[in-house]
Amino acid sequence: MKLRDVLDVCGQHEIADLAVVAADVRPGSVYLCVRGFGVDGHDWAAEAVANGAIALIAERRLDVDVPQIVVADARDALATLSEEFWGHPTEELPVAGITGTSGKTTTAYLLHSILDAAGRRPGLHGTIDMQIGTARVPSDAPTPVAFHLQRIFREMLDAGNRSCVIEATSYDSHLQRLDGVRFAALVFTNLGHDHLNYHGTFENYFDAKRRLFLRGEPAAAINVGDPYGARLADELRSRDRVLTFALDGDADVTPEEIQLSPEGTRVRICGLDLQTSLLGTFNVDNILAAVAAARLLDVPDHAIVAGVAALAQVPGRMERIDEGQPFTVFVDYAHKPEALEAVLRTARSLTDGRVLCVFGCGGESYRGKRPMMGGIASTLSDVAILTTDSPRNEDPQAIVADVLEGGTPDVVEPDRRRAIERAIELARPGDVIVVAGRGHEPLQTLGGGRAVRFDDRDVVRDLLRS
Repeated sequence: MKLRDVLDVCGQHEIADLAVVAADVRPGSVYLCVRGFGVDGHDWAAEAVANGAIALIAERRLDVDVPQIVVADARDALATLSEEFWGHPTEELPVAGITGTSGKTTTAYLLHSILDAAGRRPGLHGTIDMQIGTARVPSDAPTPVAFHLQRIFREMLDAGNRSCVIEATSYDSHLQRLDGVRFAALVFTNLGHDHLNYHGTFENYFDAKRRLFLRGEPAAAINVGDPYGARLADELRSRDRVLTFALDGDADVTPEEIQLSPEGTRVRICGLDLQTSLLGTFNVDNILAAVAAARLLDVPDHAIVAGVAALAQVPGRMERIDEGQPFTVFVDYAHKPEALEAVLRTARSLTDGRVLCVFGCGGESYRGKRPMMGGIASTLSDVAILTTDSPRNEDPQAIVADVLEGGTPDVVEPDRRRAIERAIELARPGDVIVVAGRGHEPLQTLGGGRAVRFDDRDVVRDLLRS
């Protein structure tokens, strides 16, 4: 479908906007009837017309008095029309996408810093925030619907960005939100235990990631240290501009030397001596991913070195909270088994004292990971304190019961603030506390969609000061 086809059906020369939510329709908009989570856009067509929609794109003919185009797949039409409506922005804006279960945000921040050091004026669209031009604003969601994303790319170009880094989730891929994006490079970090409540199986989850690499043959950086990454690399082996990376084993980009310390990490990669304040072996994986992507984007070596060094901290990722206390506190987003294990092993490497872990599991997410996280926290920390995360519409006690199937925490305290306070009370000089699961998130979501202000970092600071 072309925008010209829609204009011809409408009998006019321009369209004011595209919309998939009836309440967002303004006079002159084209309304696309997209099926969502428990919502069918076809049911709101009459409201869209009442709000000024001049045409509908739908998957069946509807009883409304405006021109209609019936298509087999409204999401596919949305991706195609959005790209054209906003003037094919990713033909001008080189976009690097980061996909995988863990490491997306840190890898995106690293690559953004590298592109910035190279003078590429990068935009950013991630889990934590967006950068359009030089302005940073919080992200409401990892990726908006397709037409919003294309609009953001156009805004980036208009604001002076000449490259962009975006986190690309499996939801985005499966729901075709990224189908209109022409990636200059894509990074695959890993595949772990998350989102299986949505995808159902690991194969479906992998296929959602994989389809990003099969559209338009983008340059690809792939972690072959991950079994699913190895499968993907094998499938793409005949393609040009594919770089593999791995912490160990046979890959194009590997560490030649690693030095870990409580102050940061030194690593030699592809002959480059890199230094960062980021901690732990898992961050070496993220650096490898960013270096491989930078090589695919033809970034000079000096910018890679400078960009890695310039990134001091990623919000909510092993973020150290220091109020002068005689022990160390980190807040981390680890909310899946592999991430929690990596963070706790890193914490163990930083101290001769004890590791205390405050953790929980979010509601309305993959239940199978809960016992795994209970086992990991109980095994890898000296004091494990189980609490709530964002229960959403699930019973917090039922979530706790799922976690307890896999481990035996030392303390069960459903009140998250009290759980953090308990860890601080128990800490001795030289210990390390990890407050895991929420990271940068400022709100805790409770039943009925009620959200309350709860930022782990602010709570830790408040308790340490008091």
